[in-house]
Parts: sequence; structure tokens; C-alpha cells
Amino acid sequence: MTLDELIQYSYFGFYERRAFGAVSVGDWVLMVEANGLLGVTEEIIMPLSAGTRLVSHFYLEVKSMDHFYWIDDGKIRFEFMRDEGYSHWIEDGKIQREFPQQEGYSEEMPDELAETMERIDVYPHSDPHEGPAFLMAERLTGVTMTPELLEKSTYLCGGVPKSR
Repeated sequence: MTLDELIQYSYFGFYERRAFGAVSVGDWVLMVEANGLLGVTEEIIMPLSAGTRLVSHFYLEVKSMDHFYWIDDGKIRFEFMRDEGYSHWIEDGKIQREFPQQEGYSEEMPDELAETMERIDVYPHSDPHEGPAFLMAERLTGVTMTPELLEKSTYLCGGVPKSR
């Protein structure tokens, strides 16, 4: 399926299933999901990370929510939720937040993301879906997200039935 077909498939069966598409990109698999939460549901993504690295970025436009995960072999290395107080500024190598620490959030800046986070800090008022989350994902995977990658890929699609 194309990206447009995947989106239509997702919305057509929205009440019955959560739809997703997957495509191989080098050594990685890119999963795209329109109108769903599979990619940030810990019960789903934690087992998927077994023996590998999983990077997930979720954006909900209606509420301007961003959620980013980096999980290595079942362990969360880094996560943030923009609407829960994540901010793009770093002090002494640590993430600084505008709001109190949330349970389960990363305390330390992972070395692998420190340089990228400093680049992101140049644009402190940008939302992660406008670029920063993609910069972090690119740093962790080596895959550059582009509109062409999303639009020109052919996806193998599936669906997970919704519980009633």
C-alpha cells in the first residue's frame, strides 16, 4: 500500500482495528500508523524491542502532544512527552524541565543524544514533531525521515483488532 492508502485503510476501519504499515529501510523497519497509539503503548513496544533498538515518535495534532521513546532490549533509555513538561534546554548535560519530574522519565541525558539535544536547543520553542524528534530518531537509527521516504514507500499493512 501507499501512504495515502494506509491512511484511508486506518480511517475506514477505525472503530474495528488499529492499522499500521511497515517498510524496510536499510537495517531498520519503519512502522507508520495513522490515527492510533500502537507505537507508544508500552505493552506492545517493550516486547518488540527485545534484542534490538526501538525508536518511536507519536504526534497527536488535535492536542499538540508529542511522545518519543528510545528503548534498547526492553529497557527505556530515554523518553519524553512534550505536553507533560519536557523542554528543549540542557544544563550541565542534564535535561531541564519547566514542570516537576514525572515518574519514569529519564534523569540523565544519554551520551548518544547530548550533541543532538544541544542542536535542538537552538530552537527552544519548536515542537518535537516539527523536527527535533526526527533529529533524535536519525541520530539513533541513521535513518533520515523525509516526505519522500514516507510517500514513496510501499507498506506491508496489518491491523490489530480493538477490544470492545
